[in-house]
Amino acid sequence: MNHDNDHGHDHEDHDHDHEHDGHAHGEEEGHGHMHGIVDPSILTTDRGIWAVKWGFVGMLVTALLQVIVVYYTGSIALMADTVHNFGDALTAVPLVAAFLMARWKPSRKFTYGYGRIEDLAGVFVVLMILISAITAAWLSIDRFFHPQGVTFLWAVVAASLIGFFGNEAVAQLRIRVGNEIGSAALVADGQHARTDGLTSLAVLFGAIGVWLGYPLADPVVGLIISITIFWIVWDSGKTIFTRLLDGVDPAVTDEIRHAAEHVEGVREITDVKVRWLGHRLHAEINMTVAASLSVEQGHAIAKEYRHELLHHLKYLSDATIHVDPATESGEDYHHVREHSHEGLPLHGH
Repeated sequence: MNHDNDHGHDHEDHDHDHEHDGHAHGEEEGHGHMHGIVDPSILTTDRGIWAVKWGFVGMLVTALLQVIVVYYTGSIALMADTVHNFGDALTAVPLVAAFLMARWKPSRKFTYGYGRIEDLAGVFVVLMILISAITAAWLSIDRFFHPQGVTFLWAVVAASLIGFFGNEAVAQLRIRVGNEIGSAALVADGQHARTDGLTSLAVLFGAIGVWLGYPLADPVVGLIISITIFWIVWDSGKTIFTRLLDGVDPAVTDEIRHAAEHVEGVREITDVKVRWLGHRLHAEINMTVAASLSVEQGHAIAKEYRHELLHHLKYLSDATIHVDPATESGEDYHHVREHSHEGLPLHGH
């Protein structure tokens, strides 16, 4: 028996005061920080979405101001930092794509909707950042062999400070909102932005080196920042391709199993499968109940368990629950034993 009906009410309207034995749920559980990709727990509140949106605007404005200075000064270090800041701004693109596509209703062909477009957009972002990193590294190395002067050093210094203060402003926004909504992931994103601000300050030291008569200081700093961008590509790429393969933090399945402890009538959770649909997760669960219960009673327990899941685990978009009687519980009972029919050889399902 599967249970997967519409859950057409706001979970916030329910008062669930029971304790969860120290287990954090929803926004409070970040499941690790994913450098370069927006963590799903951040997107479960309007306030979190607001912080992501304005963080994107802040980084984009910072990078655009730096582009102007790069054009007039020819600083490789500043160019690399600008690419770095553009890369950070672009990480919000999958989020924008997901929300735009989420307006499209599931169809007979795309029965799960269009949430996967977020992962495809994420691949595009990673590839764009990779191309930018290669470009920045190539130009930095080329500058060693073909030195060029850096003009308007005062503008390079100003752009470096713009990069620092732009990242710091975004960091303070994310950390403040993260603390407000209890999102460890958003706080971690803020700390990441603060670290990126220090990277922007490296451009300042490159400009000082040029001013002191060491023109190679500029490409050296550019190369260092390029290496930093390659690290972002590696980290973000691992996250994106893990999601494409439906990889999730094992803590998610632990929390799904733990939620059953608060639902009367659930004997055991024998199997949990979780996969990504956009920036949220869909769960498929096998649940065991007493064999003496009626179909209606088993359905009621599944319904309450599903409500428990969606109320406390805000990163879940839905859950499909298969109910087993205790006398036939587990995956072994879901397989059809070897048999033969219609002249076919022995086979199972």
